[in-house]
Amino acid sequence: MRIFRFLLALVVLALPASAFAQLHISIAVGPPELPVYDQPICPQDGDLWTPGYWAYDESISDYYWVPGTWVEAPEPGLLWTPGYWGWGDGGYFFYEGYWGENVGFYGGVNYGFGYYGEGYGGGRWDHGHFFYNTEVNHVDEASFHNVYREHIERGGNVSRVSFNGGKGGIEVHASAQQEMAAKERHIPAVAAQTQHQQTARTNPQARASVNHGRPAIAATSSPGEGADHSIPAREPGAGAKAEQDGKLAEPRAANHPSQLPEIAHPDPVNSGNAKADKKYQAQQDKLIRQQTYERQLLQDKQDAEHQKLTKQNAPDARTQQVEQKHQQQTQQLQQKHTAQQQQMQARQPQSHPANKPEKPR
Repeated sequence: MRIFRFLLALVVLALPASAFAQLHISIAVGPPELPVYDQPICPQDGDLWTPGYWAYDESISDYYWVPGTWVEAPEPGLLWTPGYWGWGDGGYFFYEGYWGENVGFYGGVNYGFGYYGEGYGGGRWDHGHFFYNTEVNHVDEASFHNVYREHIERGGNVSRVSFNGGKGGIEVHASAQQEMAAKERHIPAVAAQTQHQQTARTNPQARASVNHGRPAIAATSSPGEGADHSIPAREPGAGAKAEQDGKLAEPRAANHPSQLPEIAHPDPVNSGNAKADKKYQAQQDKLIRQQTYERQLLQDKQDAEHQKLTKQNAPDARTQQVEQKHQQQTQQLQQKHTAQQQQMQARQPQSHPANKPEKPR
């Protein structure tokens, strides 16, 4: 069986890109909306994010969700163009994704995480090495030094519609640049991706008729992983703020103190009691200094543990275990600091109305 799969993978890789251009099955009803989910942390340097999508199983006449996952590019310099569903000749057809030097047309679908309907803003290649944009990607910045942060203009499409054309579909056409990208050399989905899709196809919980658009396995760290290493879909309303920003997930929890939002300095208090206001401000400044110190102390400790893991060439399982511990430590510290700030605000000097003369008796 293993030899058969290996030979099948070689045949798949040897086929021309045109063979993967379109799924020749016309579906009368378009796929469900894209689920809302978080992106798992990138497992290893060099992996690129490939967003999840709805595929179709003709044998059961149902859509099924193929989870988003991190995949190693087949060659340095190649980027992933996601597949998409498009309308034509009275039905919906699926246009397969592919690897190429430039990202082509993918229907204007907002897959999130850098794929906001046009191009890719999640990273770039530089001298054979991939650099991650932490604005949209979940990577361990303590271990990955090939990172940068850049705001991405996400365009006007903030919906979760998963198809182009037809009733209720996205009305976007390929640009001249995207049409040129479609004519360049392409490499179809690698064996890990095709096997990942097959794993989803054989999972009854991935079917739209079963999960009703909310798959239990919406994303995985690596292709083919099961529920133990997966991210479930969220309630659509849970990511409302993120969806307005063009993302498909809520802001994720911080894994390290360096990822926590900056400690905000409160506005000066003017209660009318200058002495009390000055004392309160001094207490606030002291608390902020203490919390900043505690953040740095924990960050230094975690950095030292990361360096130790790197020197020991620790296995992935051990690294993930340490990551989970770091996330728990960071969240506990954040909860502690939030409680301290709330307690401090409760002691804020309050303004008192001017004394009014007593009413005559």
